Amino acid sequence: MYNLGLIGGTFDRFHAGHRKLIRIALEKCNKIEIWVISDEIAKKNNILTMNWQDRKNDIISNLDEDSLSKVEFGLLEDKYGPAPNHPNASAIICTPETVGICVEINKMRKSKILDELEIIEVGHENAWDGKPISSTRIRNGEIDRLGNSWIYPYFNPISKDVVATDLVMTKHAEKMLKQPFGELIEGKDEDYEYAMKIVMEKYLNNEVPLIAVGDVTTLTLQELDNCADVALIDGKTKREEWVQAKNIDYKKYDNYLTCVNPAGRLTKSLFEVCKLSLEKWLVDKSTCIINVEGEEDLAPLIIHLVAPLGTVLVYGQPGRGLVVRITEEETKKRCKEILSSFDTL
Repeated sequence: MYNLGLIGGTFDRFHAGHRKLIRIALEKCNKIEIWVISDEIAKKNNILTMNWQDRKNDIISNLDEDSLSKVEFGLLEDKYGPAPNHPNASAIICTPETVGICVEINKMRKSKILDELEIIEVGHENAWDGKPISSTRIRNGEIDRLGNSWIYPYFNPISKDVVATDLVMTKHAEKMLKQPFGELIEGKDEDYEYAMKIVMEKYLNNEVPLIAVGDVTTLTLQELDNCADVALIDGKTKREEWVQAKNIDYKKYDNYLTCVNPAGRLTKSLFEVCKLSLEKWLVDKSTCIINVEGEEDLAPLIIHLVAPLGTVLVYGQPGRGLVVRITEEETKKRCKEILSSFDTL
């Protein structure tokens, strides 16, 4: 056993990989110090990273009392932290991609006539698809903190095989969907621009995608010179053909996609274009407009499951205004729960 081991990292959205890292560190060391990267550094890498205190609290809430009695915490303000000069440390615990930093640390310690630290490399914990669990993948909306897919088993996100051809609305699912699921931004009669200006002022953020579901919502954003990053339209409003839909300018988007999605269903076709459009945004923030043959009313259930955390989704509520829902982990859990009430076809 080593007397004292050091661990450094961001520890955003504490996940199964973090748990494995700390577990092995405690098996190898009598005591460990966990140095959590500062907000200044972490948020430069990704603005959606949780704040330092929340990340620390997340670790604490996932450790038992015996483990916590062997742990101390520190604020990591550079990539080396206290390791090059720490007089009491005897080991450093890392993942494969940070071994190089540990080697650098030992060179620095050697130059200062300090004992080198034993480097304990801990392999990644893999997600359901065989790829490593990471905070990035969790923030991108691919997997949960245990490495499970949000969209599986309804659709398979890594192959063309689909468990269910279509998902079909049930009375129970319809009842669940009637429960409030977002913030209503009230308009003035049919003045959606009024409500949309409030949405934009409150929620617009270039670091996360803005998704508009519905022709009225899409056109309203366009007329305010601020097109959605992903827009879904079907040429209707209140399930009736909408004449003004012809004013939506497809040329304002980088990509034009189509899919088929009959009323009351969620299809593989809809899933694939939603997933593709968000992948394109993550790569280079390119925008997409999706023309749905059928109806897009149920699309938010799929969109939330494949969207990055923080995504802003907005759709119209006729006669009331606009509904906004942010994609969070709880949002994804709720959508998955609702999909479990659908029938398969």
